[in-house]
Amino acid sequence: MVPFAVGGLAAFAVAALIVWLANGPDRWLQICVAGFLCGIPGLITMIVHDRHRKRRRLLSHPEFRVTSQL
Repeated sequence: MVPFAVGGLAAFAVAALIVWLANGPDRWLQICVAGFLCGIPGLITMIVHDRHRKRRRLLSHPEFRVTSQL
């Protein structure tokens, strides 16, 4: 899920940059910044969720084994 959160953050950052460079309405820039800032807690949540995935899987499926480390 982390790549989706990073993709959303990147999309809002690029949109903010485009609106800023094109001298677009201030309201649009505020929306882009708000979307980026609201996405940061989502990214942190997904990082923590993925970090604990292996432990949860071991508790629910004892036969599960990790064969490679990324």
